[in-house]
Amino acid sequence: MKARPAKAPPIPAHPGVTVLEDEVVWDGRFPLQRVRFTYTRFDGSPSGVLTWELWRRHAGVAVLPYDPVADAVALIEQFRLPALAAGIEPVMVECPAGLREPGETPEQVARRETREETGLATDRLEPICRTMLMQGGCDEMMHYYAARVRLPEPEKAGEHGLVEEHENTRVLIVPAEEAFAMLDANRIMNATAMVCLWWLRHHRARLRQEWA
Repeated sequence: MKARPAKAPPIPAHPGVTVLEDEVVWDGRFPLQRVRFTYTRFDGSPSGVLTWELWRRHAGVAVLPYDPVADAVALIEQFRLPALAAGIEPVMVECPAGLREPGETPEQVARRETREETGLATDRLEPICRTMLMQGGCDEMMHYYAARVRLPEPEKAGEHGLVEEHENTRVLIVPAEEAFAMLDANRIMNATAMVCLWWLRHHRARLRQEWA
């Protein structure tokens, strides 16, 4: 009998939830489970039997590198196949982000992804929040951070990414006000960058005092 992949553990026990079947139907880089279950409705009655597919990605981290002296952020551009499948421009403007490896803390991931995807080093991190990205079908919990950096001149930002993963990220040095205008114009279409920039808009004055 094939062993169950560690990346797809059984659904944990929870009051009111009855798991009838929990099967790993795809054991790739990100496993896919098919789960049949019932849950207790708000009026106390049992729900009907539901069958959901659950994509296991676990914890991710997104980082907004911010230079309080230049009052600018480092965003990245990279190719995204799902964006192409959705019918939009596949090169998206994003924040550096990645998944947590076993044994890593979110803070370690934040520093690693900042370095790998922008070439920048950070000496200070501030937690922003945690959110779920696709709670209707995926377990990925995102941890968001602002990172203090010193930005190069825009023309020296360059391209980065892990060669062994065929990763190619192009760094964009953007003044904070311009980044907010991009946000308002819906030129940034991924949730992680939107969350980070909305947060910066409300905390920017404080960071310029505390981080400068």
